Amino acid sequence: MTDETEADMTGITPRRRPKPDVDEIGGRKLRPSTLMMGHGYDPTLSEGALKPPIFATSTFVFPNAAAGKRHFEGVTGIRPGGAEGLVYSRFNGPNQEILEDRLGVWEEAEEALAFSSGMSAISTLFLAMTNPGDTVIHSGPLYAATETMIGRVLGKFGVNWLDFPADASRDELEAVMRKAGESRVALIYLESPANPTNVLVDIEAVVAARDAVFGKDNGPPIAIDNTFLGPLWQKPLRHGADIVVYSLTKYAGGHSDLVAGGVLGSKKLLDPIRAMRNTIGTICDPNTAWMLLRSLETLELRMTRAGENAAKVCEFLRTHPKVEKVGYLGFLKDDAQADIYRRHCTGAGSTFSLYLKGGEKEAFAFLDALRIAKLAVSLGGTETLASAPAAMTHISVPDERKKALAITDNLVRISIGVEDADDLIADFEAALAAI
Repeated sequence: MTDETEADMTGITPRRRPKPDVDEIGGRKLRPSTLMMGHGYDPTLSEGALKPPIFATSTFVFPNAAAGKRHFEGVTGIRPGGAEGLVYSRFNGPNQEILEDRLGVWEEAEEALAFSSGMSAISTLFLAMTNPGDTVIHSGPLYAATETMIGRVLGKFGVNWLDFPADASRDELEAVMRKAGESRVALIYLESPANPTNVLVDIEAVVAARDAVFGKDNGPPIAIDNTFLGPLWQKPLRHGADIVVYSLTKYAGGHSDLVAGGVLGSKKLLDPIRAMRNTIGTICDPNTAWMLLRSLETLELRMTRAGENAAKVCEFLRTHPKVEKVGYLGFLKDDAQADIYRRHCTGAGSTFSLYLKGGEKEAFAFLDALRIAKLAVSLGGTETLASAPAAMTHISVPDERKKALAITDNLVRISIGVEDADDLIADFEAALAAI
């Protein structure tokens, strides 16, 4: 039976299936860095093009009217099982599908969804998971826009929140969860390392506390923003997290030339998030998806080089007389944070917090004297970036909360790039001399 005949008889839109992906050879499971070169893409479906073309189309043609009806039955939920095939670029497209396939590879996630920004990913997640009267429990600090989304936007619709410090103990975690009382806890949301302090959250302790308070099969899902370390240096799904969130703008994009976000997890948990994305249109565009496919091919190389550079730079900074403290994960030794690092992480990353002796005056003098590092927000790019969170990204956070979360005037957040490490050290040395 031909595809055309099958479509005429059943109304199913037959998706042109690519050749099976090569996931292993001789019993050896291929690494993500290898799979990034072709996973999810068959050149024969695109005129033999080695790389996926950019599918610049807003809509896709149905083979017949019955196929169109069946597709919308799946989209709207009239028919169980969802919808296959392509219909409209607000829902999905070839570039986004290939991107999602490859994003899932890094963390062995069942499903992945791509979004137009990290905040559109986070906002769509919250909108899909919460109802009026629900409570969200989260670690702190979070990226300032995430805190705004939880506290101000969701708050307008009757969603409450409770938080705990990123370095909270198991007992502290349970105490916060019990404070929710009779309220339905819709989601436990984490960010680890915390932005901008670089404090780690014990994912396994959060899972244990949730199961103890709510029951192993009745607790809310745990979502975590893994932007600072993922997907190379931390894989939260292995430690019990249910959903992983990314600003793909950062390491995944890695060239400071795109904005995008991602959500990874099981199909069951991602289906309502996908439905919300379909409704409000927060999917990334085909060109951005294509650029991310390009970037994922070098992700491991870029992150490895940046991590090596950060280790050298932080070793220089930690003994400098004008530096109060370096919040770098590679320096953790014999405390609870070090224990979390050993269990959860395979690398210290390339973004860290630098506390200078002094206050805003000294921090600004340091930032203004940099010549290689760029004074800009964001992180995870090929270039080194530095900023003052208290005066920039977290300026909207109330002063008392900033103080409690160690977001002080002398804090500089630094993201190390792939430049020559000795050149970066020379730049930081000269900038410190300017204080």
